[in-house]
Amino acid sequence: METMIELQGLSRRFGTVTALTDIDLTIQKGELFGIVGPDGAGKSTLLRLIAAVLDPSAGTAHIHGFESVREAEQVKHHIGYMPQRFGLYPDLTVAENLDFAAQLFGVKGAQRTERLHRLYEFTNLERFKSRPAGLLSGGMKKKLGLACAMIHHPAILLLDEPTTGVDPVARRNFWDLLSGLHAEGITTVVSTPYMDEAERCNRVAFLFKGRVLACDTPEHIKEKVPGKVVVLETSDNRRAHQLLEDGILILDIQTYGEQLNLVMQSDTPHVLDAIRQRLDGITIHRLEPAPIRMEEAFIYLVNQAEREVLA
Repeated sequence: METMIELQGLSRRFGTVTALTDIDLTIQKGELFGIVGPDGAGKSTLLRLIAAVLDPSAGTAHIHGFESVREAEQVKHHIGYMPQRFGLYPDLTVAENLDFAAQLFGVKGAQRTERLHRLYEFTNLERFKSRPAGLLSGGMKKKLGLACAMIHHPAILLLDEPTTGVDPVARRNFWDLLSGLHAEGITTVVSTPYMDEAERCNRVAFLFKGRVLACDTPEHIKEKVPGKVVVLETSDNRRAHQLLEDGILILDIQTYGEQLNLVMQSDTPHVLDAIRQRLDGITIHRLEPAPIRMEEAFIYLVNQAEREVLA
């Protein structure tokens, strides 16, 4: 399989602040690859390094066979980069923004006509051609940004939190578009803070405080949690958390609204009975096994990393 992106020992500092440390990643042709992490994890910085917008402080990045510093212009020719913030011209219409993007990338003649037609059809932007970009909804702005990033038919798409700030329906529609691109074999790297979006990717890199905690398929990442998850709802979750946090029965405790997710070595009746005994005097509304989700895996890996720092 052809390697499209190869990062080795990639680091980036901004003055005294280290944004990324020793990133090693390999992304293959046709992958839908997710970079997942909270705000401040380094997702945008990593995408800007891959896009050859920033130079690394250490390490190397090879994109489609080109080195990102010495051959930055070649890299930019092969990628479509959609930044997190709306980077188009709000006073220009949808058609004018696409025309400008086509001109910028040197897409001309019949090729330009064919690509514009396909992108209008692909994104359902045809009926909005005459509308100023600044008057589009959040979801339609994202679609326009994607169309402009794709106008030159890049081999690699880099999308920085493309669904942040849009409604759930627009998020779903945008991911339907990405699924279509994946089916066409386009290599797509998308950063997101949403764990449900991570589930849609072929592979995921969990980024936290500038480091990769794990990189694998969603299923294999979830398997890294060494135990079972049990959902607990009680009349006093705060007190229940205190009574269970000594680590004898529970590997990790995670709070989700009105419930506690307990990561345990086992969910056998014996262990569940031990929890009930520990919580004597607290009313238990719910205590039952649940499948491990990406949220549990990410929080477990973050907690493990922080414990290692403190050790």
